[in-house]
Amino acid sequence: MKKMWLLYFAWAVFSTSVYAQQQENVWNKMGDLATQLYQQGEYDKAVALAKNAIAMAERELGPEHPEVAGLLNNLAVIYDTQGQPMLALPLYQRALSIRENSMGPDHVSVADSLSNIAILYSTQGQFAKAEPMLKRALAINEMALGPNHPDIALALNNLGTFYAMQGEYAKAEPVYKRALSIRESALGPDHPDVAASLANLAGLYDAQDKNAEAEKLYQRALAINEKALGPNHPDVAMTLENMATLYSKTGNKAKETSCKSRAEKIRALAGK
Repeated sequence: MKKMWLLYFAWAVFSTSVYAQQQENVWNKMGDLATQLYQQGEYDKAVALAKNAIAMAERELGPEHPEVAGLLNNLAVIYDTQGQPMLALPLYQRALSIRENSMGPDHVSVADSLSNIAILYSTQGQFAKAEPMLKRALAINEMALGPNHPDIALALNNLGTFYAMQGEYAKAEPVYKRALSIRESALGPDHPDVAASLANLAGLYDAQDKNAEAEKLYQRALAINEKALGPNHPDVAMTLENMATLYSKTGNKAKETSCKSRAEKIRALAGK
């Protein structure tokens, strides 16, 4: 099986609190700390604290409050990214229901929930369930934010990757290209998100053995990430690994070895 490139999807990931801007409260502080613990690798502590934050918010605000939905989403993300999708799914679904009922079906937070559920379905191979949710999330964001907002590029990235996972490259390419165009216009040509779009498009070409096109895009993505993030960032290592795979396929042993060696050094530094 061909190695897939970069990241399949970009999760909406952790929700932020609007309520917290109006009132300091214990559950938001607990939720923030749970997120920090998760990012530090303290997963068991993060789960326990996130659960306590949900219980407290439900008592204070009621079980159908948007704040509860955000906390449910964040616990679901922890489970999801730790390979526990069946624990994540009911939390994502409850967050979606709360958001639709309390914020309306066309709110951007609803789009976030739809994306998270669709990505989970996709990674489980349930493509028929995922596609309409990804398309609905894109439509909500376009209506709420306009067609050229950076968040539209995020939704397009997810839809393009959905197609790429199934080998529907002809559908994926224009979607990835639109995401790249939005990011270049909105964020500038040297933004790391532009590099992510370049790498996704490069991977698409790589999968179709369009090797020259893939190499050029990988090289541009690498240059952007080195400049924006530094030469030892994990995203630099990821691009180098993808390039090493490309060079292995094309028989360029010297470049393969160089990319692989450098990526390994970056990974080793990150592990210290």
